[in-house]
Amino acid sequence: MTLSSPKTFDLVIFDCDGVLIDSQAIQNRVDAAELSRLGFEATADDLAHRFLGMTTKDVQAYVERALGRPLPEDFEAARDRLVEAAYRTELRAMAGIADLLAEFELPFCVASNARLAPLQQVLNLTGLLSFFEPHVFGVDLVARPKPAPDLFLHAAAQMGVDPSRCLVIEDSETGVRAAKAAGMPVLGFHGGGHCYPGYEARLTEAGAFATFKRMTELPTFLRLSA
Repeated sequence: MTLSSPKTFDLVIFDCDGVLIDSQAIQNRVDAAELSRLGFEATADDLAHRFLGMTTKDVQAYVERALGRPLPEDFEAARDRLVEAAYRTELRAMAGIADLLAEFELPFCVASNARLAPLQQVLNLTGLLSFFEPHVFGVDLVARPKPAPDLFLHAAAQMGVDPSRCLVIEDSETGVRAAKAAGMPVLGFHGGGHCYPGYEARLTEAGAFATFKRMTELPTFLRLSA
């Protein structure tokens, strides 16, 4: 972990997928199988490199341009059902996150490119929802998804905190750019199952001022930056 920020914070905003829950590898596997079946050959690793942090609609639009034809009208709904089925047996909270939240001293919330209802569902499934309610913010609450700053600015406004006093925890370049656009310092997390060697460099290049791999490192960072 590299520490280089003297800031203190009044709010910590967590992304969900790949930060609170170890879901991205599951999503990438399902998406790769479905897209390959529909003619867009891809592996889970391909998707981790190309699409991490994007909404399903944005990925669908990219694939349709590449194929030169639309995907089935029910693609997103069918994909979501497959992901939900996998989640029921495979999804876990990120290692150490529950213990961290139970002792967290700063106000915190979650702001995700997922829609609010599915976001609440996965947090409940992994035992994390009670830590965050009612401070759960999904993409359907704003006009534009990440990398636009809308969602982070909405979360800060709802929590009554100036954007410059918020610390964002993100695992994707898309999320890092959204935080930077919102005027918020962002810390990159690269401890999820989808992260590969050197992944942290992508987060730093996107604008994260520091990176970390284990949730147990976050309190140390906050103490050092206080």
